[in-house]
Amino acid sequence: MLSYHLSHSGAGLSGLTLREHETPEPGPGQVLVAVRATSLSFRELMVLDGTYVLPVKPDVVPVSDGAGEVVGLGPGVDSVRVGDRVAATLFPSWQDGPFAAEHLHQRGGSLDGMLTELAVIDADSLVPVPAHLTYEEAATLPCVAVTAWNALTGDGAGVRPGDTVVVQGSGGVSLFALRFAKSLGARVIATTGSSAKAPRLRDLGADDVIDYTTTPDWAGEVRTLTGGRGADRIIDVAGLLDDSVRAIALAGTIACVGFVGKTAPLLDSRALFASGATIRSIAVGSRAQFTAMNRHIETHRIRPLIDRVFPFREAADAYRHYATDGALGKTVITVA
Repeated sequence: MLSYHLSHSGAGLSGLTLREHETPEPGPGQVLVAVRATSLSFRELMVLDGTYVLPVKPDVVPVSDGAGEVVGLGPGVDSVRVGDRVAATLFPSWQDGPFAAEHLHQRGGSLDGMLTELAVIDADSLVPVPAHLTYEEAATLPCVAVTAWNALTGDGAGVRPGDTVVVQGSGGVSLFALRFAKSLGARVIATTGSSAKAPRLRDLGADDVIDYTTTPDWAGEVRTLTGGRGADRIIDVAGLLDDSVRAIALAGTIACVGFVGKTAPLLDSRALFASGATIRSIAVGSRAQFTAMNRHIETHRIRPLIDRVFPFREAADAYRHYATDGALGKTVITVA
């Protein structure tokens, strides 16, 4: 079997090597998965350049996301069968409930990931993939799709029909949030810095699109589009919480998914208090949330948007392509 390894976080693509190994054997409670596809997210770029916020072990098999077929069972496994189509959770021990420190071990970081032909995985960290999805489509789900689902539904109240949801940009989390929010009955306002992507976002279901290069005050435009009320929920992937507070409706929810810059404007605590908003930091999601999301995907026949697919031996080219700003949809690597 072949696996990619990253010499250390911060090494960049020069530290990515392909090696041959003996076929591993699953132990008690484990299964052997033939990985059929993996996908890249912004997390993988941070692992490469050494800016990822969680520990990354030396010589790690990178990439958190993947889907494949169960080809071997360890002793005591009865929850899956050989031939099952599965995806692996990013945080293997996080089964349900709130996130906690004991769940910090993550695939493709402190644990080996999915950029490999064969992976030994704990059976209780696998979920069945929706039947209508290909392996390439299923491989896009574990990080960004679960994050988007958690951002929209993980606070107990969740998005309701008629709510207004703002999604920022056209990255993986935002695209999934757009599709999920529409399927939950919400009105979606998307922001973008690309006039070329605006029509595509409308085609994907966005009711309104704000180009923040021509309308820098996107928060004010959200107020205008909602008759002064503001958005019920904002999926903040840029770390622009000050603008999100200005755009949120009274007692709305801001899901803080990440940040794009090394610094961010200060958040005015008085403005936050006056908004009555709840700000939630989102760390992907649990296995239970992954399972619930897959049921929703299957019910609504949602298909992930894939930008480009690369073969396994061209993984470095996949990273380079993903790092460009022109892609709309997921970058996927197929595994023979």
